[in-house]
Parts: sequence; structure tokens; C-alpha cells
Amino acid sequence: MTLDPTNGGAMSTAMETVDPKSYATILCCLCGTPISPNPSNTCVNCIRSQVDLSEGIPKQCSLLYCRFCGRYLSPPKTWVAAELESKELMALCLRRIKRLSKLKLVDAAFVWTEPHSRRIRVKLTVQGEVLHNTILQQSFVVEFLVELQQCVDCQREAAKMDAWQAVVQVRQKVEHKRTFYYLEQLILKHNAHEDALGIRQQTDGIDLYFLQRSHALSFLAFLNATVCVRQKHSDHLVSHDPNNNTYRYKYTFSAEIAPLCKDDLLCLPRKVAAQLGGIGPLVLVHRVSNWIGLVDPFTTRWQSVDAAFYWRHQLRPLLSSRRLVEYVVLDIEPLRPEMVLGAAVDGRGESKFWMAEAVLARSSDLGANDQQFTVRTHLGKWLKPGDLALGYDLATANVNDVGVAEMLGAVGGEDAAHLLPDVVLVRKTYPRKNRARRRKWVLRELPMERQEGPTGRGGQRERQAALARETEEREAFMQELEQDPEMRATIRLYRDPSVNVEEELEALKIRYAGDRKWTAAERAAGQVRRNAASVHVETTARENNNVFDALPEDREEEREATGAPDENASAACGDDDDDDDDDDAGYPEVPLDELLDGLELDTASAAAGRAAASPSRERDK
Repeated sequence: MTLDPTNGGAMSTAMETVDPKSYATILCCLCGTPISPNPSNTCVNCIRSQVDLSEGIPKQCSLLYCRFCGRYLSPPKTWVAAELESKELMALCLRRIKRLSKLKLVDAAFVWTEPHSRRIRVKLTVQGEVLHNTILQQSFVVEFLVELQQCVDCQREAAKMDAWQAVVQVRQKVEHKRTFYYLEQLILKHNAHEDALGIRQQTDGIDLYFLQRSHALSFLAFLNATVCVRQKHSDHLVSHDPNNNTYRYKYTFSAEIAPLCKDDLLCLPRKVAAQLGGIGPLVLVHRVSNWIGLVDPFTTRWQSVDAAFYWRHQLRPLLSSRRLVEYVVLDIEPLRPEMVLGAAVDGRGESKFWMAEAVLARSSDLGANDQQFTVRTHLGKWLKPGDLALGYDLATANVNDVGVAEMLGAVGGEDAAHLLPDVVLVRKTYPRKNRARRRKWVLRELPMERQEGPTGRGGQRERQAALARETEEREAFMQELEQDPEMRATIRLYRDPSVNVEEELEALKIRYAGDRKWTAAERAAGQVRRNAASVHVETTARENNNVFDALPEDREEEREATGAPDENASAACGDDDDDDDDDDAGYPEVPLDELLDGLELDTASAAAGRAAASPSRERDK
């Protein structure tokens, strides 16, 4: 109610507006300062004077720093590399502050100090609950004194002690190293060697040295997940300090890889074949990882064997890939195109192998005799007349195996000699050429220490022979990668930085990924030219074959009298003719989209160094 003087003092009513944000104030119970109401009825200054959130938190701490390697100690015995004012150093400092977990950390920041002062200051802002659910925020500074202490690794290095604490000895007793080449690529892909101090190459394997026993156990776990392996371990007491009762051991882990490789021929014992569902007894090793894939070349049935089953029976190969013989497919006829129960299938659900009956001849027998072999094979999907195939010549092989003895002894008599087939085909092959010249990709290699070769008289010849053998095995492994896309998908291939692939593709007018200069009309015209070129090649090859078949007998007699080589025989045997590109028409090429970038030129040069020094290239020169 207010009085209006213009209206004779009559009373009038008026609406009064009240600010909704204005609240009643109270007096602080300690100092009497007007404040907004809060659960403690106390002002902020009085609360801060009575409560200290940093009580119990040390304002000075110490950090142990090794000036030789530039790492800080993270208790109990881990040394961490961290730069000044980095997030790694901040995390290490916060872990060193006690009772900090009881408060809510709002902010943490470094306070600048002189780098040579050996002081690190961190400003912390924390929140805590005080006096009847009242939240108080407070900031304070914690100072860290950097103290010098030599880490264990630098102590061992200064004392000239062996730095490694554990060694993993990986061994495989086979005639070649293709399994280790594949294992090397798996190690590089998964970076399983990041904790290794060094890698040393041995005659039948490699040795990996680790600083800690846990690193060796991690690598053994990787081996168990990638290859079929069994392991043993032993420890050796190096030193003992009776004053503080400490012992120092060196641990040795022996990892033996199963001596089975891809394309090996096995003859399963009767009991083992029964446990595997009646497969075999003659089977081929088709895939090797932490399990072993076996395929029956006469029924296309497939079985997988895990590491426990293998080491329980310890299957041994009847013949290895070094005993493979090259054959020429004269004729082939499919037997059963339908899928066999238990046969291997690919990702699309189709059978990987087709049964077929093939007529073969040894490549070395062409022009010498007319001996032919009629065999059943599982490669009907891949072979056609005129192709080359690798197989085992059981007709002339001298085998001594328990499984073969059981198989022959179960029948006995004259029928026993017909149980073993004359030939077991393994895989398709291509004419022998030096393909390293046209290869556009390379593989990384582990930084390993090579084993010293023999010295003295004849040592140089032995080292050269070992280098040539290693180069040949690596080239065989790389050709196997080119012919097996499933194996190629498990590793990483890198584009050779020394080869300009784009310029070569542009010169051939082939469009590649990343090229944006070709229009739709140009792509269609290019496809028409490629189709016409393929028809021309097929027509030329057919005419050449007809002309050769129509050779008169007097020209054949003249060729035999002069000792000229037979063209068909030389083409079938796969002579080293790098200038003839027609023989490589069906050879599988690695697609460019499977190659990775990022390999430096020095690494690629080192990886391709042995390929450049291969015996075939020296022979071509």
C-alpha cells in the first residue's frame, strides 16, 4: 500500500517486482560476514582457515633419474622414459603423491623451473567434502626433487655383464628354412621382437635374447599361437648375495617347431589314420600354423591336427619338398566334380580340390623315353594339359617308414607292390625363371646377427655355398607367396621403393589405384585392346603348335642328327629364358592393392640384396 499525493492522499495499490535471483543473506557463524546460505553457515575464508585439504599430502617428493639412459624409476623396478613437462612425467609424478586418491583431482599443471635445478613443481587443484556436505576446492604446489641413480641396465653395461636374462632358442630340424622365413614375417607383422635385445641366427634356428623373463614368456605365447611348437626351460644361477638373500638367474627356453612343412608327404600309421576318421594313409601337408592341415590327395578329404595330437604321435615326413620331381601333364580328366564329404572348402563354400585322372611324364624324360604315368590327383581344379606339376616319384624312391611297412604288411604278396602309387602330385608349378627382376615387392627382415661361417682352407667356398643355398631357399619362399594368396594374406608385403611402379603402368597403359587421368571411354578402349591382344596370342600359339605338329619326318630326323634341342622338351622343362614372356602368361602376380608403403630405400636394398646375388642371375650374366 502506497499513498498517491496527486490524488488527495488517496490510497492506491501497485505491483512490486522482486528479483528471482535475490536470496536472503545470513551472517557467518564465526566472523559475522553476510553470506549466502550454505549447509555449514560459514564463509569460505573461515572454512579454509579451519580445514586444509592438503593435510597429509607431502609437499616434497623425490624422483629417481638415470642420467645414462634418461629414464625415471616407476616403483618397484620399472624404468620409464619421459621428457620434461610431458604427460608421461605427469602420470609418474601423480603416482608418487600419497593420499591423492582420497580427493577429487580437478586440474594438474607443471610450474616452470630451471632445467638444471633438479626441481619439478606440479600445481594441483583438488576438491573435497567438508563440514556437512560442503564441497571445498583448493590449490597447492608439490615439489619433486630429482635424485640420480643408475638403473639396472646401465649397471650391467658399466660392469661389462651380459645384459640378457632370458633366451629363447627356436629350432626346427628340417632341410630348408622356409618355415623360419614365414615365421620371420609373422614376427615382423605382430612386432613380437620389440622387447628382444638381440637376435642371433643359428644353423637350424634363431636365438632371441631378452632383458626380462616375462618378455621371453610373452614371445613363447606368441609362438604357441602361430606355429606348432613344444617347449622346455631351464635356469642357471649366475650370482648370489647372502647379505640381502638375492639370487640372479639366467633362463633358457627351448622351443622346438614340428618338423613338418608345407607339401611334405606323410604315411600315417594305422591307428593314427583311424583316429583321424580313416583319412590316408598317404596324405599331404597342405597348411602349417598352430595346427597342421592334412589332405588326402586321392579322396580330397581334409583333417586338421593340433599341437597336442602331433607331439603325442610325432609324425615324421615320408618325403620332403626337396624330393619333388617336375612332371608334364599330358592329359587330365575330371572324375568327380561333386563335393566329397569331409573335403576342404574355401571361403565361398566351394571345394578347394577336384579329383581328376591325369597322364604324366617326367620333364627329364621328354625326348629320352616314352614312359608315362596314370595317376589320380586332387589338383583337377588347377591343372590342364601342357601344365607343369611337382610331385613325389614313389616308383624310384627308397622309403623306410613305419606307416608304409604297416600298409604293405597288411596285404602282403604281390598285391603289396601295387598299394603305393607311382606318383603323388603336390602342386602346380611354372617354368623356372629368374623372377626377381620383375618383382615389384619386397619383404622386411629381422635385424639378426648372422652366424660366422667356417674359416681356414675351404671356408670361403663353404660360405659361398651356404649363401647361395640361402638365396635359393628365400627365392623359393617368395615364389610360394606369389602362388598362395592365403599365405600371402597373413603377412605384410611392401612395395619396392626402388621401382617406380606407376611409370611402368602408365607406359603399359594400365590403370592403377590412385590414377585419375583415365576416362570411362579410355578404359573401355583399353579393355578392347587387351581382349584383342589375348585373342592374337592364343591364335599365334595355336598356329605354332599346328606348324610343329605338321613337321615333316625328314626335318625331325635332321634335328635328331644334329643334336638340336627339342622345342617342346625345352619349353616343358622350363629353361631359364628371361626374354620369353609368353611362358609367364599364367604365372600369378601379386596385386598392387596388397602392397604397403612406408619401407625405406635402405631397408629394401638390404632385403633385395641376396636376390640380386642369386645363382640364376649370375648364370644369366
